[in-house]
Amino acid sequence: MRVFLIAGEPSGDALGRALMAGLKELVPEVAFQGVGGPLMEGEGMTSLFPMDELSVMGLAEILPRYPALKRRLNQTIAAVLEAKPDVLVTIDSPDFCLRVAKGVKAASDQRIVHYVAPTVWAWRPKRAGKMAGLVDQVLALFPFEPPYLERAGVRCDFVGHPVVTEPQATEAEAAAFRLAHGLGDAPLLLLLPGSRRGEVSRLAPVMGPVLARMTADRPGLRAVLPAARSVAGLVQEAVEGWAVKPLVLDPREAGAGFAAAKRAAFRAADAALAASGTVSLELAAAETPMVIAYDMHWLTRAVMQRMLLTDTVTLVNLVAESRTVPEFLGAACRPEPIVAALSQVLDAPDGQRAAMRLCMERLGRGAEPPGLRAARAVLDGMAPG
Repeated sequence: MRVFLIAGEPSGDALGRALMAGLKELVPEVAFQGVGGPLMEGEGMTSLFPMDELSVMGLAEILPRYPALKRRLNQTIAAVLEAKPDVLVTIDSPDFCLRVAKGVKAASDQRIVHYVAPTVWAWRPKRAGKMAGLVDQVLALFPFEPPYLERAGVRCDFVGHPVVTEPQATEAEAAAFRLAHGLGDAPLLLLLPGSRRGEVSRLAPVMGPVLARMTADRPGLRAVLPAARSVAGLVQEAVEGWAVKPLVLDPREAGAGFAAAKRAAFRAADAALAASGTVSLELAAAETPMVIAYDMHWLTRAVMQRMLLTDTVTLVNLVAESRTVPEFLGAACRPEPIVAALSQVLDAPDGQRAAMRLCMERLGRGAEPPGLRAARAVLDGMAPG
């Protein structure tokens, strides 16, 4: 069995690795090729080109890189058509992946599975209908997504979210983290400004003043910022200008120990201020209460605000069908209201726990691993009849 996979950012790389591992468990002779990051390469795939060339988000951010992305798009389509795999699996990154699917479908009858349903429940609902002619099957991370795709005539299988299988730090590991960094019993705020340069450049100027005001109100408070490898240098530059500096966990310095340190920081923290995205699920898995903040280029913001269909974008709120996690988006992403919300969370840290636990249960905690479920769904979709 030959499988061609395409992932465009770190979260997709993690999904791809788990799917590849699941396929190898069910079909040991499977062979892989495509585009992916270090995790997928670790499972035995050589990437056609560096995956991080595709890690770009937002209309204004994509436009300057369009010629290079177009070249990679044509290269990928040609590689799929030449390989003639048993199945093409495109993973998230819909702006790139669905263009690949369109080009491949225009020239062949290739079976295509898209992993991660588009957020048609949040904005651009017509994408569901457009997918009907591009992909044969969708693998969904969230239990509320299949009906949106099935109404458009696309098979959609809920396979669970990989966050439920990620290891969590113990209390002992959290205590050791505090001891190692001299944090004692101080209230600890976790800062998570995102993994993209645009996210960090917009959230760092907000998080700096938030931290300064929080420490003024709570003199003993400390902060830790685990930086994503892709933006570690930018994060270090940003915090140099802050009045109060957090402890920065730099993956370039921590090496193999970074993941364990990050897990321990999540467990040790009393509250978190995080960019919108999958990190809210990581915090929920660790049961770390949170406040979500996000801003974007003014043009992207204007387009999104006109098309948004839901009153929240925080995944914990959506999956648990609650609104317990405060969020400050776009023009609301300002220090004053964020400080007030963080203070409330620190004063009542148990207020989000029921929603976080329900979220994890609905995403598949305790069930078969999502990567294996995804592999079974792919194989079932390929079965005749």
